[in-house]
Amino acid sequence: MTLEVISTNRSFGGTQGVYAHDSQQTGTRMTFSVFVPDHVPDARLPVLWYLSGLTCTHANVTEKGEFRRDCAEAGVIFVAPDTSPRGDDVADDEAYDFGKGAGFYVDATRQPWAPHFRMRSYIETELPALLAEHFPADMTRQGITGHSMGGHGALTIALRNAGRFRSVSAFAPIVSPLNCPWGEKALGGYLGDDRGAWREYDAVALIEDGARLPYLLVDQGEADGFLEGQLKTQLLVEACEKAGQPATIRMQSGYDHSYYFISTFMAEHVAWHAERLKA
Repeated sequence: MTLEVISTNRSFGGTQGVYAHDSQQTGTRMTFSVFVPDHVPDARLPVLWYLSGLTCTHANVTEKGEFRRDCAEAGVIFVAPDTSPRGDDVADDEAYDFGKGAGFYVDATRQPWAPHFRMRSYIETELPALLAEHFPADMTRQGITGHSMGGHGALTIALRNAGRFRSVSAFAPIVSPLNCPWGEKALGGYLGDDRGAWREYDAVALIEDGARLPYLLVDQGEADGFLEGQLKTQLLVEACEKAGQPATIRMQSGYDHSYYFISTFMAEHVAWHAERLKA
């Protein structure tokens, strides 16, 4: 697969790059960022995926996530994809929570979304293959995290792909799209009215249906304005307790939904993943 280098910059003893390629899954040009720590020749490094939230691109966490120092020290590659296909031919919606910037990490089945909105397959299959081809990534040592809609993506992708990820965490994830306005709008719009088909895109439902993770770390701000209406962290707490799913779900006093919150706890998440991604 051909890869275009958009930019590279030295940072904290590593290289922060932004790249683009023509995606077969989305049928569009896709952009993503990768931070690679300095390493000895022929070394293969563990990978931490970060999936972003509504309205975001790869750039939000790349510029504001404050992960590079910790990834460099731990020797962990950090990958940040976009949140949706983009381009003049890609269907869109006027609202911020649907269409471009709001792919919800699903493979759409309804028109006009189905031709391009295939972010599940892009993240689960196409981008990992490209990463393995062009970067010193040890694909046997992968972790995944994400924020909000991206937290939903991280949890559901890990739950559907048993054994792929050694570590899974999230910042303020949408834990049950079946039970919140963002999720009902997105899943209904992309997939149709059959709520049974939505369950594979709902972390709480997947846990109820028997999917498991090796362990889970979640941080959620108590001052997050989306907590009660959209994120509903308590549903994940209850599902994990009922299923015996090991999890540390921390409510952080005073923190909101912003990158000030994410960057505060990013170092702890990187270290937590790095410990589980050791050779």
